[in-house]
Amino acid sequence: MSYEAVKKFFEEKNLGDRVVVRDHIGDTVEHAAEAIGCKPEHIVKTMSFLQDGKAVLICMAGDAKVDNPKYKAMFHQKAVMIPGEQVERLTGHVPGAVCPFAIPADVDVYLDVSLKRFEVIYTAGGSLNSTVKLSLPELEKYANPVSWVDVCKGWYVNG
Repeated sequence: MSYEAVKKFFEEKNLGDRVVVRDHIGDTVEHAAEAIGCKPEHIVKTMSFLQDGKAVLICMAGDAKVDNPKYKAMFHQKAVMIPGEQVERLTGHVPGAVCPFAIPADVDVYLDVSLKRFEVIYTAGGSLNSTVKLSLPELEKYANPVSWVDVCKGWYVNG
């Protein structure tokens, strides 16, 4: 169901061909990059957190990891991942397929600065075997983020 919602979301923007179903993506950023034919850092990880009982999504580069002190400084609370069994109910997507598209209206999206290095990136497409190829301006437009944030570590400007 989630894939269909993402596909419809992009078809309504005349970008339906950007949502690609693949034979197999894999269970890691590295496997997804291999299946797509890109570098791991070009994979957008959309991490789901609970903030005051509400789902929040943070999109970050594939080589980035959440930096807990930065997260707490930005959001004034500890980073708490949504428990796996609640992810689909709160975000509209199953774990491993979460993306910032076709999500409930009350879910806030943030984009991490680790993504600003790239012209082209790949997000999940609402299923475990689908992806969406976007330019950074397209991601920013269609994810409709609250803002850009700097809450990650482990990535490098020339990554």
